[in-house]
Amino acid sequence: MNATQRLKQAEKGAILSIITYILLSTSKLVFGKLFFSQALFADGLNNLTDVLSSILVFVGLKISQKPADKNHPYGHWKFETIASLMTSFIMCIIGIEVIKDSWNTIMQANHESPSIFTAIIGFISGIMMFGVYRYNNLLATRIHSIGLKAAAKDNLSDALTSISTSVAIFAASIGYSWLDGIMAFIVGVIILKTAYEVFSESTFQLTDGFEPEEMKEYKPLILSHPEVKSIEELKARRYGSNIYLDLTVCMDPNLTVWRSHEITEEIETELAEHFGINFIDIHVEPYKKARN
Repeated sequence: MNATQRLKQAEKGAILSIITYILLSTSKLVFGKLFFSQALFADGLNNLTDVLSSILVFVGLKISQKPADKNHPYGHWKFETIASLMTSFIMCIIGIEVIKDSWNTIMQANHESPSIFTAIIGFISGIMMFGVYRYNNLLATRIHSIGLKAAAKDNLSDALTSISTSVAIFAASIGYSWLDGIMAFIVGVIILKTAYEVFSESTFQLTDGFEPEEMKEYKPLILSHPEVKSIEELKARRYGSNIYLDLTVCMDPNLTVWRSHEITEEIETELAEHFGINFIDIHVEPYKKARN
């Protein structure tokens, strides 16, 4: 499966997230307001950021599929990451608003107890989001999509948040009304934390950052070829959900050019199959034995 095919598969997960988040955010915002649950309303705003996030990711996936042109010789893959960066700013703004509103609710002398109905909505939402997480996580693993894998983690976080919110609302409905405002405040903090994580990951990728530990996983596969005597250089960077690998290997100088070329093609095929890396530039250097 090539990079464009993986992006088209990832679109399915983004569309599922968009539809689910629209249903959940709408129901939480409406019922949270009608039945006096600040925590459910805050969770609805949290899901609203996820709607915007999923839409931006979907648009980013679409633009990323555009072929290379004169101004973008490496393609448009980074638009997926730019979409994530934009999402972090939106999440930050909504997180601050949620914290401000929940703090005003906590400071009120009289707290109106929310309906237990809102706790049921929160619990059902959590179960639905866990189902979306399972689908996106399995799909991301199958197509080696880093972007969809991150979205799946966000789905899991939302599922746990919704279930925790339902527990707090239930406690508030039976007399501990102050817990509703506290949970809303916690949800606001979670939104800001997620915004920071998305911002950090996006800027890390846009500045061509790459985890050294991940690169170490490639070395055993490369060195499993007996003709490869050593790895002179190994560098990697991300373009959206794609990995670009620059590799310099040392081989026996007595090998023919044709055989050296065959080995590099074998390495490229194996890296694509095991790690989903389809953009690989391999340079061969003659191996020089160390002299005593």
